[in-house]
Amino acid sequence: MKTDRRSLICSSLALAITALGRTVSAQTPPPRSGNALPAGLPQPAETIDLWPAGAPGIPLDPPTETVLERSAEAFTSDRAVLGITRPRMVVFRPDRPNGAAVLLMAGGGYRHIVVDKEGYELAHWLVARGITAFVLFYRLPGEGWASGPEVILADAQRALRLIRQHAARLQLDVARVGSMGFSAGGHMCATLATRFAARVYDAVDVADALSARPLCAASIYSVVSMRQDLAHAGSRNQLIGADASVALATAHSPDQHVPIDAPPHFLVHAEDDNIVAVENTLLLRAALKAKGIAVETHLFAKGGHGFGLRRAAGMPVAAWPDLWLKWANSQGLI
Repeated sequence: MKTDRRSLICSSLALAITALGRTVSAQTPPPRSGNALPAGLPQPAETIDLWPAGAPGIPLDPPTETVLERSAEAFTSDRAVLGITRPRMVVFRPDRPNGAAVLLMAGGGYRHIVVDKEGYELAHWLVARGITAFVLFYRLPGEGWASGPEVILADAQRALRLIRQHAARLQLDVARVGSMGFSAGGHMCATLATRFAARVYDAVDVADALSARPLCAASIYSVVSMRQDLAHAGSRNQLIGADASVALATAHSPDQHVPIDAPPHFLVHAEDDNIVAVENTLLLRAALKAKGIAVETHLFAKGGHGFGLRRAAGMPVAAWPDLWLKWANSQGLI
């Protein structure tokens, strides 16, 4: 089933008119660390909080948001953030937006979220091509939230809906909102793309009347299966626990939940990935094909895991962003 573009546009305009009548409240700044960043590294400032009254189901002993710098190089930053209690999107706007938007979900094994390599760097790449990018800092499922493993889907659905609510303000086409995720963020992306209609939180405002279905989805070196024999152990442990039942593992394996109206998918994996087995991507591809969902798959002999943009340089796998761009154009995103 295709997205009803006219309905989305009408809904978005109505929401935008409502929003113009009230003052936008202060938003939580992007994650910050006390460490000095490399000179000239552009840092974003605009954010959109996901939950205006606070994220639901907060732990009795909430974690503390912490940013860790992992880079040993003077001119690059490789930050990771954990302990997020105010989930939010960091907004990257092009000078001349072409109306397309992409929700970015970085990886980190559900222990933390990679800030630069799979977040900000991809956002700058998209912005240079006229695409508005939203880097999602989501709640981590192992930090005691009441909804447990469903916390990732709740944040992803809410983020997609808020992008559509803010479409008029940000010069976006509500129908042209895609998603992209990496590693554990790829699992989150695939979960959103297969369970976008699942009710995993109570509506909080008019944004929740909008669709959470992305126009198209890209899962890059993605965690997919939660089966004990195939899952990335760290992601599985954080999401559902090492001793999770088969039923719970199945419930959180997106290849087991592909609906007939899932969006088209773009999949990338390196066959020498020794962190997340390439069989994860192959399982998702087979499940999509079985439901007749359009899927484009690129497998590279070498690339390892977590190549993003910077670590792909000089290898054939470096072609993946341009391959995605051509594919996204064929899907009507751009």
